[in-house]
Amino acid sequence: MSDQNSKPANGPLHGMRVIELAHIMAGPCCGLMLADMGADVIKVEKVGGGDDTRRFVPPDIHGESAAFMMMNRNKRGIVLDLKSPGGKAALLKLLETADCLVENYRHDTMEKLGLGYETLAKLNPGLIYCEISGFGRTGPFSEKGGFDLIAQGMSGLMSITGEGPGRPPVKVGAPVSDITAGILGAMGCAAAYAHKLKTGEGQRVDTSLFEAGITQTFWQSAICLATGIAPGPMGSAHPLNAPYESFLTKDGWLNLGAANQTNWERMLNVIGAPELNDDPRFSSNKSRIENRETLAATLAPFFADHTVEHWVSALEAVGVPAGPVLSVGEMHAHEQTRARDMVVTVDHPVAGEVETIGAPVKFHKTTGGVKNAAPLLGQHTVEVLREAGFSSQEVSALLDSGAAKST
Repeated sequence: MSDQNSKPANGPLHGMRVIELAHIMAGPCCGLMLADMGADVIKVEKVGGGDDTRRFVPPDIHGESAAFMMMNRNKRGIVLDLKSPGGKAALLKLLETADCLVENYRHDTMEKLGLGYETLAKLNPGLIYCEISGFGRTGPFSEKGGFDLIAQGMSGLMSITGEGPGRPPVKVGAPVSDITAGILGAMGCAAAYAHKLKTGEGQRVDTSLFEAGITQTFWQSAICLATGIAPGPMGSAHPLNAPYESFLTKDGWLNLGAANQTNWERMLNVIGAPELNDDPRFSSNKSRIENRETLAATLAPFFADHTVEHWVSALEAVGVPAGPVLSVGEMHAHEQTRARDMVVTVDHPVAGEVETIGAPVKFHKTTGGVKNAAPLLGQHTVEVLREAGFSSQEVSALLDSGAAKST
C-alpha cells in the first residue's frame, strides 16, 4: 500500500493560490488536479451542509461520504455564507491575492452574487477566472445547466457507445464529460497561470461538459467530417482498426489489439490460424474493417479455448498488445496500479486511514501528489481567514454572525 504523505509538498504549481467555488464533480475535479500539482486549493462551501457530494451516501466511512473524500483530497475547506455581507467580504478579501478562482455554478449565479469576472478583475487584475458550465458561457445554450448524462447525449458520445446498431443508447460508465471538463479546466488554469507569471495578467478560462464530450469523439468526428457518415456504436471494437476489441475466453474477457498488419499476422500464428491471412475478407486492415462482424465470429472460437492469462502471455511474447478486462477492485489491487501510486492512503480526522486514487501525472523534480485527506466541513475556516489578515476578534465576529462556520 503506497502512502505519499511523507513526500514534500513541492508540486510544480506550488505557490499558486486557488479559490474553489464549485460543487459535485466538474469544478471539484479541476481543483483536485490543481491541488495534486501543488496548488493551495481553498474550497469554499455553503452554509447548511456544504458541497452536495457530502450527502452522496452510501457508501460512507465512519459517516464521511466516500464520494466527497475522493473528489476533495489535498484541499483546505472553509464555510462562508456568500449571501451575507460578512461572508461575501471575507471571500473578496481572499480573492484580492488569489491566483485563480474555479466556479461551476449556473449561468448568472456569480453575477447575482456580485462575483462576476468584470467585478473581480477590477479587484484583482491578475485573477484567473475559470468557469466550467454545461455548454460554455457563449452561444444559444449558454444559460442551460450542466449534467453529465445530457452532455454525453448531445456531444455525440452516446451515439457511439453501446453494443451495436439498433440497441438502446448507452452512456460511458464513468461521468466522462464531468471529469474531462475538470481536466480541461485545470489545463486551462495552468496555461493561464504560465501567462500570468510572464505578464502579471489574469484572464477568463471557459470550458464546458459539452465541449469535454466532443473532445472524446476525435476518431468518430474525423470519419464523419471526411465521409459525411456518422459512425454508430461498435461495442468494444475500433472504427479504424481490426481486430481491436474484446473476446471471451475460458475464464473472462480479453482485449486484443492486433491493429496493424504485422500484429495481425503475429496473432494468427499464436492462435494457430495463419491461413486466415490468405482469406481476402481478412487480408488487409481495410477488408477486416469491412468484414468486422465476420472476422470477430471467426476468431471467437479460438480464444474461447484458453484462459485470459494464457492468451495475454502468448500474445505479449510476440509483441501483440493484449490485456484482461479488470473490475474496478481488480484494478485497485493490480501491481501496476500500486507501482504507479494510483491507490494511496491518506489520514482523515474522522474516517481514519482512507484509500484514494492517486495523482495521474508524475513530475521528476516537483513531485506533487496526494498529501492530505478531504477537509471536514469548515475545517480550515479559522486558519484561512487568519492567513488572509483577519484578526482573532474579526474571525470570531464572522463565526458568531453565521457569515462563516468552522468545524
